[in-house]
Amino acid sequence: MTDHRGALLGPAEIRDLAGRLGVRPTKTWGQNFVHDGGTVRRIVRTAGVEAGERVVEVGPGLGSLTLGLLEAGASVVAVEIDPTLARQLPETVAGRSADLTARLTVVPADALDVTELPGEPPTALVANLPYNVAVPVLLTFLERFDSLERVLVMVQAEVADRLAAAPGSKVYGVPSVKAAWYASARRAGTVGRSVFWPVPNVDSALVALERRDPPATSATREEVFAVVDAAFAQRRKTLRAALARTAGSGEAAERVLVAAGVDPSARGETLTVTDFARIAEAFAAQGAA
Repeated sequence: MTDHRGALLGPAEIRDLAGRLGVRPTKTWGQNFVHDGGTVRRIVRTAGVEAGERVVEVGPGLGSLTLGLLEAGASVVAVEIDPTLARQLPETVAGRSADLTARLTVVPADALDVTELPGEPPTALVANLPYNVAVPVLLTFLERFDSLERVLVMVQAEVADRLAAAPGSKVYGVPSVKAAWYASARRAGTVGRSVFWPVPNVDSALVALERRDPPATSATREEVFAVVDAAFAQRRKTLRAALARTAGSGEAAERVLVAAGVDPSARGETLTVTDFARIAEAFAAQGAA
């Protein structure tokens, strides 16, 4: 395989490319472009990307991480909402090395609207996710593309903490439980603000997820997630109180929780995804959902 090391975008190139395209990073699309080659290669290395692997990238932007993934030998399908950036990406890649373009496919679309991806099913999602839609995009891709065996995404540090949080943690909540339905999650490193242009006003972190089977349950994912949403709608409430509206009354909620083997006085932040699955099953069994 041809050695393409050194073909990544630096700070001056990022600014020059953005200037030529008339691109001004927008908060609406959560655009912050990575311009440090060392950071890009660390992300690719941490993701365990192998030559020949099919990788999906969401929000490639100007192409920093895309080039890093291609450099590692991956086949990349890049989903980009910005039409200007989507058109430019193949040209940027070709400008580095023409033979890399054969391993790049660009999908010009909103990631939340994508239901199919061209080519071989991807086994990994590696991305610097737009911070304003990071959790919805992550959960959507895990739901829609069961070929994804693992994920490594760069997100706001606070979001990484939530995704990787264990029951009982102060930051454990809806993203934690829903991510746990699909995968195990862990913090995989921090990323300094100075590697971005423009420099964000928040810290960033890497979070790694490994696909696993969902809890063994007769409840559907939708039923379980509905219970999760209700339990955390007012997170300081006990489960008996939080689920009262869903069950029809506090007494009905208590019966469901007892049937599920869950303490009615507990709070949602102490429950595992398996606990929530048992509650959803109990709702269905008692006709309270």
